[in-house]
This record gives sequence, C-alpha cells and structure tokens, in this order.
Amino acid sequence: MRELLRAYLETLARENASPHTIRNYESDLEQFVAYFTLPNAPPPKLNDIDALAMREWLGALHRQELTAVTIRRKLAAVRSWFTFLEREGKIDKNPARLVRSAKLPKTLPPVMTPEQTGNLLDDVAAGKHEGPNLVRDVAIFEVLYGCGVRVSELVGMNLDDIDFSDRWIRIRGKGRKERQVPFGGKALAALERCVGERHPTAAGENAVFLNSRGTRLTDRSVRNIVKLYATVLAADSSLHPHSLRHAYATHLLADGADLRSIQELLGHARLSTTQRYTQVALSDLMAAYDKAHPKA
Repeated sequence: MRELLRAYLETLARENASPHTIRNYESDLEQFVAYFTLPNAPPPKLNDIDALAMREWLGALHRQELTAVTIRRKLAAVRSWFTFLEREGKIDKNPARLVRSAKLPKTLPPVMTPEQTGNLLDDVAAGKHEGPNLVRDVAIFEVLYGCGVRVSELVGMNLDDIDFSDRWIRIRGKGRKERQVPFGGKALAALERCVGERHPTAAGENAVFLNSRGTRLTDRSVRNIVKLYATVLAADSSLHPHSLRHAYATHLLADGADLRSIQELLGHARLSTTQRYTQVALSDLMAAYDKAHPKA
C-alpha cells in the first residue's frame, strides 16, 4: 500500500502539483493508512476498504473535532488517490465516490478594511518591526495585497516573471495555469529594492524571494512572516497570506471592479468561487444600511 502511495505522490509531482499540496496529501494519506493498520501488522489490502469503512474513518475524524474544511481536504486526498488507483487498475472499484463530503458552515471570511490593510502595510514599510529581512518582507506584503496572489504563487515567482517596465507579473497558478497580474507603484518600488538586495547562494538561483540562506523562500516561512508582523503591528495573530488575497478581491469589488475581471486576476477556474466576495461586500453594505438609514 505504501508503495502505491509513493507512486501517487510522484505522479502529483510530475503533474506540477504545488509542494504544499503534495505535503498535505502525503500527511493526510499516511494518517488514512495508519487508521486501518493494526499494531504490529501490515497495512490492509486496498480492496478491503469499502464505503462503510470510509464512513467509519470520517466518523473518527469528526470525533477528533476537526473542522469541516480539514475533513473535506482529507477526504479529497483519499478520493484523488483512489481515483488514481482505479485508473491504474490497482483496485476493483472506487468506494470514495460513495462517501459524501462534510458540509461547510455558511460563514463569510473575515476581511480587513482598506484602512486596516493600508495601516498594516504602511507600518511594515516604516520599519516599526524591523526584522532581519525588512526589504524582502515589505515586498512580500506589497505583492500579496497588490496582486492578490496565493502564497504558493508568491514563493514560486522567478526574476524573469516580472516585467518592471509595464508592471506585470506572470503568475503560475493551480493546474499549471498561467496568468498575468498588474501591480502598482508601491509594489514596483518594493520589488525593485528587493531584487536589488538579493544575495542568492547559488549563481543560478532565480527565485524572487529568498530566505536567510539565499535559497527560495517556502510558503510556510511566508505564513510565519505575515503572522509575525500582523501580531506585532496589528495585534491580530489570525491574519495570514490569504487574508490579504481576500482583502484584495473585496476592495476591488467594493470600488467597482466587475466579477469577471476579479476572477481573471485571482486565477479562479469558476466564477462561483469569486462570487463569495460579493457576499462579503453585500454584508458590509447591509451593515452600513442598518447603521445609517432612518427606517432600517
């Protein structure tokens, strides 16, 4: 079973899945295999795991009080693996197709206001928390908010992806799809300074954002950087790189950008994914109405 798991992960890598996705799927699938493996015994045969057994595994996840998002991700990993196994002829049927995903709570993502976002970026740029790589960190914040990129897309940026004259960045998104995203004056200045002060370890290192060892920064490191600055400067440890992506989309929508344009900028495959930002904007609009209208 573990050999088949390794083969699946190698297939994901060949299909250019992000290192973050591969790492999460590997962890989730290792836990899945461990659940069905008795102490001091080999893993069970895959054909012995049916839909009923999978529902039992999902019940165990619920008893651990995991969030619906986490449970859905783990089930998605198992479904993808079993689809691969069925395609390769390693199992007779795919029981994962018969198991329904956990329902997500209908909650709107918290979004910083333009003032809160601007204050945070200004405080980072002003060096109110001067870390060892302040120039790089300023550029990280400016690109996350100025371009609305995912953290995996940020760390995957290379020097030749940036067009400084026309202010475009080539972004490699999910499913090996590429898109071009514009950036503003502040991001331009931050990127020019960041690139000018790079100190790569290897001569051929092409990554825009480097760690202290002169190699490509990881997505986990970026999450830690954002959390550190948000905690120190905004007293909010819940902020993460995706918070800036949410803010980017919501603020564009609030200022009149249409959903199709935002969809292209974010790299969403489906418009329905982008439409959740409409819900956020309408929620803010209703709050303003309730507060200001005399008949509310």
